Amino acid sequence: MSKGFYISKAFAVAGLVVTASAAASIVVMVIVFQQQILRRPPTPPSFPATTRAPTVDTRDMMRLPSSLRPESYRVVLQVHLFPDSNSTFHFTGNSTVQFRCLQPTRQIVLHSHKLNLTQLASQYALLTGHTANTPRVVQSILRPETQFLEILLDRELEEGKTYELYTQFAGDLADDLTGFYRSEYTENGEQRYIAATQMQPTDARRVFPCFDEPAMKAVFNITLIHPKETKALSNTASQTTQNNDYFITEFIPTPRMSTYLLAFVVCDFDYFEIGPNMKIWARPDAINAGHAAYAGNITLKIVEFFEDYYGVPIPLSKLDQIALPDFGAGAMENWGLITYRETALLYDPEVSSTGNKEWIATVISHELAHQWFGNLVTMKWWNDLWLNEGFATYVSYLGANHIEPTWNIKDLMVLNEIQSVFQVDSLATSHPLSSREVDVNTPDEISELFDSITYSKGAALLRMMSEFLSEKVFRAGTKTYLEAFKYNTTVNKNLWEHLQKAADEHKLQLKVGVEAIMRTWTEQMGYPVVTINTTDGRASQQHFLIDPETAPPQPSKAGYKWHIPMTLMKSRKQGQKMLFYETGSFPDFQCKDTEWLLANIDCAGYYRVNYDSNNWNKLLQQLENSHTVIPVINRAQLIDDAFNLARAKHINTTLALDTTKFLSNETEYIPWQSALNNLDYFFLMFDRSEVYGPLQAYIRKQVIPLYNYFENITANWTRIPDNHIDQYNQVNAISVACSNGVPECQEMASGLFKQWMMNSSANPIHPNLKSSVYCSAIAAGGEREWNFAWEMFQNTTVASERDKLRYALSCSRKIWILSRYLEYTLDPEKIRKMDTTSTINYIARNVAGQSLAWDFVRAKWSFLHGEYGGGIMSFGSLIDGVTQRFSTEFELEELENFKRQHEETGFGSAARALEQALERTKANIRWVKQTKASVLAWFRRESGDY
Repeated sequence: MSKGFYISKAFAVAGLVVTASAAASIVVMVIVFQQQILRRPPTPPSFPATTRAPTVDTRDMMRLPSSLRPESYRVVLQVHLFPDSNSTFHFTGNSTVQFRCLQPTRQIVLHSHKLNLTQLASQYALLTGHTANTPRVVQSILRPETQFLEILLDRELEEGKTYELYTQFAGDLADDLTGFYRSEYTENGEQRYIAATQMQPTDARRVFPCFDEPAMKAVFNITLIHPKETKALSNTASQTTQNNDYFITEFIPTPRMSTYLLAFVVCDFDYFEIGPNMKIWARPDAINAGHAAYAGNITLKIVEFFEDYYGVPIPLSKLDQIALPDFGAGAMENWGLITYRETALLYDPEVSSTGNKEWIATVISHELAHQWFGNLVTMKWWNDLWLNEGFATYVSYLGANHIEPTWNIKDLMVLNEIQSVFQVDSLATSHPLSSREVDVNTPDEISELFDSITYSKGAALLRMMSEFLSEKVFRAGTKTYLEAFKYNTTVNKNLWEHLQKAADEHKLQLKVGVEAIMRTWTEQMGYPVVTINTTDGRASQQHFLIDPETAPPQPSKAGYKWHIPMTLMKSRKQGQKMLFYETGSFPDFQCKDTEWLLANIDCAGYYRVNYDSNNWNKLLQQLENSHTVIPVINRAQLIDDAFNLARAKHINTTLALDTTKFLSNETEYIPWQSALNNLDYFFLMFDRSEVYGPLQAYIRKQVIPLYNYFENITANWTRIPDNHIDQYNQVNAISVACSNGVPECQEMASGLFKQWMMNSSANPIHPNLKSSVYCSAIAAGGEREWNFAWEMFQNTTVASERDKLRYALSCSRKIWILSRYLEYTLDPEKIRKMDTTSTINYIARNVAGQSLAWDFVRAKWSFLHGEYGGGIMSFGSLIDGVTQRFSTEFELEELENFKRQHEETGFGSAARALEQALERTKANIRWVKQTKASVLAWFRRESGDY
């Protein structure tokens, strides 16, 4: 899944659903039901039971018992996609699961959640080939706290025998983006509805009773009954027949797969055909406008790249990709039916930016990578989720690089993944990449794992492995791993074994085995800082914490020590590779005279580097004299390491600020973006204080040469640079200049926006520049500019344009406008549910909206938690976003009160984010107190304006 989870509304109208739909549904469904079970009819259970069989108490259990193992499912669903007389959207259905008894037991335990199982006749029936000896169902218990459906029997199931359990049920097609849910869109003035699924991680149980754990793989036989004006899609190829007002679509059996990868969509979409059995599906007007063409053109190339990379043909015979108007995550890798947000699949060259295009390429690459790593071979349990997501994130850059080699996209991984996840992983409230299986049980605990540690740190460590093992060895190991475990599940130890085998076969000499190396990175939280003294060559490592006054959990047996693969560079000469552990003296670390040392070339390793002050000064001098001598990625590394080392009190904050002085001569994107990411912390801490003026003055001084450079090479902003990454830095030049008060920039942005307002059908702003120009103009304007942008937002059908406008609307400086916008986020007719949390966070990023957003979240927490807390995996980002500026004792007290006030309601998948916000706020308070005076003096001195 590409980086998005919340609790749907209770199925309060289940009885009405069954009653109202009976006449309409039973005529059609009986045909299919008879086809499915006529040969082996169910035996009606007896309710209530007069005796109760002894059972295992599952109230304190969160994992399914190991006594039963599913083999296949036959699932029939009828989709009531259009509101009936009671204005409800719902589905009805039945399921027959075939399972094998591995241990004698008198109860069947599987998952069911938010389904109505009590109103239908013949609700349960247990079947075998020996009807006379089949145990009878005597009672069922639904336990909401565990989401278990327990079916009690009058006698034991026999070990080694196969049984079938038949159930009937009904469910709500809510708009909560989980399980089987409803989405809608408007085309040609007509409201249209679709039904789609999102099962990951624990929502297949919302659709039908099932053994909803990743290791419980089975074959699925799906039948969908749907209105004849719609199409039905699922994981495999299908055949459709008609019955009165409904179509009956039967899908061929799937391979053995996990429940979370099951998917179906009922819609009226059209498609762009890539080739035999490969299609892109989307709204008809998007297909007709050619918005699926780019995705279609790159899909087959990426598939062919991965077939070669993995050494295994794509497992399924068909591949559908579909753009959904409402979708909580970025995308989902369902086997054979990949679902996406529209912004992750549809590209309009007239409206979409270079960044939109890159996002589409990397997300498609990420999801296609999963067809092998995750779908064909699946982690045994969610504690090893990174085996799926970290790998897909890493190779998504390789796939995108294959189709767009001029983008140089692999270098962007340092910014997008490594430097970003460093921030979270330097907190004492971080967590190991691979948690203990016993520590991950509940749906909320599982959802918490869908974070940057799993995705970005996982990708960073795989990148590091491919460097120190070599890409050739790394690929060889992954190929044999996939071949050995296809259609099965694994733990991370299995991957280490295959990589070790590949290293041995290629005669790669490692002083320490692959597993021993990688356990230090995956089984303990955080990462090291390596401190090098270039005078005597001594080096040491320690656990890096952004706030050294916090106490991390007890370390592993390694004692927070890592096996660190290092690469070195001295002045202009590349040095040796080595594996570093513990403290010692190393001749390669020593420097003479004016020679300087640079470690971790191209940031291949997942660690920070600190030096003695003499070496830091030499590196700073090199940056000012001739910065291009230092590789571009390492220029970004020096900035990022210095700023974070300063926050952690390893070096002075003024030294870190000194690393930005050379930027007045820098035109490369990666160093600039690294600096802006780090200076952003200074803005968050000081934009409500007297430091803000000198800080802005210094940024203006540094960015004006960059602004002038791009103004010249783009002929006064009339064209875009040829180089992909240069296009990003052009956006930086405008965004930073405008937001920090460069008059020429602000006049340019406001002028372009006014031209658009005078002729709304002819937007003069290039797609790359829209976010920056829109934001600057709305910040400088008033109600008129905001209302115009809101009208454009409501009228556009292009999702990428909607996202740019939705962000820009948060840039207003008018308090009352931002308050109104916050209220809009709770109205799905104005802001789609999938966009609620990010819109609130956009407003919180605006200094004028910070306190408004925080007050709004506090006041609406119970509602937000109930509506959005379970179905959007980024829900934790809401806490993170509205507390980023917190740096005073008063704000800390408010945050602690917020925690106390809602302890009973709980924080769900945002629980860890809350703890991290508390830790970060305490660190911010200390940092501001300790550095404010020196930072103010530095900016005053270097800006020249104070």
